[in-house]
Amino acid sequence: MRIALIGNQAFSLLNFRGALIEDLVAAGAEVFAFAPDYDAAARERVRALGAEPVDFSITRAFGNPMREVADIVRLARTLRRLGIDVTLCYILKPAIYGTLAARLARVPKRVAMVPGLGFTFTTVVGRVSLKRRLLRAGVQTLAKVAFAGAERVVFQNPDDLAEFVGWGVVEESKAVLLRGTGVDLDQWRPAPPVTEPVTFLLAARLLREKGIVEYVEAARRVKARHPQVRFVLLGGLDDNPGALTEGEVRRWVQEGAIEWPGHVPVQPWLAQASVYVLPSYREGVPRSTQEAMAMGRPVITTDAPGCRETVVDGVNGFLVPVRDAEALAQRMLWFVAHPEAIGPMGAQSRRLAEERFDVREINRRLMALLGVGG
Repeated sequence: MRIALIGNQAFSLLNFRGALIEDLVAAGAEVFAFAPDYDAAARERVRALGAEPVDFSITRAFGNPMREVADIVRLARTLRRLGIDVTLCYILKPAIYGTLAARLARVPKRVAMVPGLGFTFTTVVGRVSLKRRLLRAGVQTLAKVAFAGAERVVFQNPDDLAEFVGWGVVEESKAVLLRGTGVDLDQWRPAPPVTEPVTFLLAARLLREKGIVEYVEAARRVKARHPQVRFVLLGGLDDNPGALTEGEVRRWVQEGAIEWPGHVPVQPWLAQASVYVLPSYREGVPRSTQEAMAMGRPVITTDAPGCRETVVDGVNGFLVPVRDAEALAQRMLWFVAHPEAIGPMGAQSRRLAEERFDVREINRRLMALLGVGG
């Protein structure tokens, strides 16, 4: 069986689908990993997993219609030339365009995955611009056309699934809920709790919709009372429309609100952290939170789609309202006042990660949808 995995970044493919590639190859599938931005190192890493890297053209944002149509047609030709039997297209734009291309190429089995709705569908404060309303309507129409040709459409949280079904974009009979990407529980082992000093960590792309501004404001409020508390922000700059500028982040560092090591491996920093924080406005099911839970870290996150899937309020952490820096600061202050709770709540995070986010179990279910394995 020849399977194509189609995404929009080589880094994302390796980071989020590496374990799936390994499991597919182990089950006897021939895997072709499509990405638009391979470098030599990424190609070698994909080959080391047992898959074949394949270049294709796709832009991150929805843009010039002529360019988009040409990209879809070229992708269809590549799929046909490779004799692909199954496509798994993930992330919203590749899910739409890849599924359209697979249908053109007459690929027998087509599965789309929507691991979050992204910038286009994130709720904004105040009036939504005409441009953004038109973009949403256009994306919904394209998705409806594309997903009509999919055998299954996989979602990571019930809110996204309900909205796409409610909008008429996906037939309810095709929609599948598969919570999270999952983490390798053997690789992400619990680390000893950290209580001196209490350290909060947020790891994300530097986008406003991740709640980074609220995180910094909460850090200011906590440090005004407890200057010894650490606040770490991990992540690289981005070209997304909602991205923060380097100047903004560096000003926060200069004023002493946060530490910013940049885009660095997360695991060593999670080992230094007491509590993981993600005040995002909306997610699929955030991988960074799953990793933090596997390492035994309590979590503070928002009561928002995707985020709320990772926390049982008061058990392994706390849920706070979206865009509420004061509520976020109050929950941080609770951990500063109760450091003895960090270890037990972190242990509950690990338990929930084992129950909900074991990558091997999630892959087994996904592979069954693809027709691979027992």
